[in-house]
Amino acid sequence: MGTAGFAVAKPVRANRNQVPQGAEPEPPSSSATAQSDADEDDEMPLVARGAIVVDALSGATLFEKESDTQEFPASTTKIMTALLVIEEGDLDREVEVTEEDSKVGESSLEIKPGDRFTRRQMLYGLLLKSANDVAHALGRDNAGSIEAFSEKMTHRAHELGATSTHFMNPHGLHHPQHYTTPRDLAMIARAAMQQPLFRQIVATEKHPWVTNATVRELYNHNRLLTRFAGCTGVKTGYTRPAQQVLVSAALRDNREVIAVVMHTDKPGIWDDSTRLLTFGLDHAGNGAVAQAEVKSFP
Repeated sequence: MGTAGFAVAKPVRANRNQVPQGAEPEPPSSSATAQSDADEDDEMPLVARGAIVVDALSGATLFEKESDTQEFPASTTKIMTALLVIEEGDLDREVEVTEEDSKVGESSLEIKPGDRFTRRQMLYGLLLKSANDVAHALGRDNAGSIEAFSEKMTHRAHELGATSTHFMNPHGLHHPQHYTTPRDLAMIARAAMQQPLFRQIVATEKHPWVTNATVRELYNHNRLLTRFAGCTGVKTGYTRPAQQVLVSAALRDNREVIAVVMHTDKPGIWDDSTRLLTFGLDHAGNGAVAQAEVKSFP
């Protein structure tokens, strides 16, 4: 890690400065801390290089840190994949697995050529197990090819206002031209959380995955479902370039907020998100905006 940082949050207008599209993010800084409320001198320590928490109802930004800096989304990409599949509908239609689908590596459900699953069943494999082979199959089924589906993903993101986002695949395995920002990812998650089936799946702790040969339980990777009261989802992600990424949401007293942390570490994925959700729930509806300014000390 580099020089220790101290981040002080104060109410300002949202910063729209961005790195050029497709540019590699700069090397990470070390742990930063952020003041959670300008009217209270409380500090909110965040390891994440970029973060945001928004009001799920209005979309208002409640707190942000480097929220317009492009980062790699890893498997949080699958939020957009699921949104497009759900919006397409016909969810009980079966998808036949191809050899190309079965060869996608890393996190997978080891689906085989010729296997058939409904789109609905595959959505559980996509969002709980975070299966890359399932993501590939759903994207190919939806648009005919991964290239065409990636174009649909990017187009839909831009429709939602996530204009600093570019997708190259439906699963989030690393590609230098596959990126988004904390703000954009919150916009995408906000749209997805308006879909009842999506909400149901990402709030599910475990679900059976049934094949002709076996029945196994899929467990949700989002630990906040059991660690944070009121958590309603959403999705974890990790690759070496992206580091830990988490989109999370929580609902209390008819207030719901969505938090995003990008390029954080393993404790930070949970600790950062807990702090952001807590702050967001305390401030949802008041329109307050805070932005982190990082000052380095020896």
